[in-house]
Amino acid sequence: MRALTEKDIRSSFVNCSKGEAKRLHVPRDLDDRPWDDLDFLGWGDPGAPDRSYLVVERQDRIVGVAMRFQPARRGFLHRSMCSLCLTTHPRGGVALMTARRSGPAGREGNSVGAYMCTDLACSLYLRGLKVPETGARFEESLTLEEQIERTRSNLFAFIDKL
Repeated sequence: MRALTEKDIRSSFVNCSKGEAKRLHVPRDLDDRPWDDLDFLGWGDPGAPDRSYLVVERQDRIVGVAMRFQPARRGFLHRSMCSLCLTTHPRGGVALMTARRSGPAGREGNSVGAYMCTDLACSLYLRGLKVPETGARFEESLTLEEQIERTRSNLFAFIDKL
């Protein structure tokens, strides 16, 4: 993914108003992000722990999505799998991320959801640059390039529903 600026990010959101996009939290460490290893940029809002954002480059266009999720409850110990990168996590490492649909449907309250890594670090898990709390990912017969393409396809399918 190419490096993005705050202006690129704020102007990319498809499911919130310009005012909302102007007010949302954007990471301050954009210059330090491992852009060559990212398939999309994802981050949580430190001021609102139930909000996350992701931005992806698609067909020479930047697309941003604002999402909400229910933080994990204490004592909730089952394992879940991210529907984007297929990484499994225990104890709240995966959550149902919901995004308001764009346009009139979103204004009527319609949303779309997908189970995703709560830290949105799918790209780093795929490349072995970040290890899930369990210590490993399932071994796959797909090449890294095929896993990346599958993750991007899963993400685009989610975005297409918006």
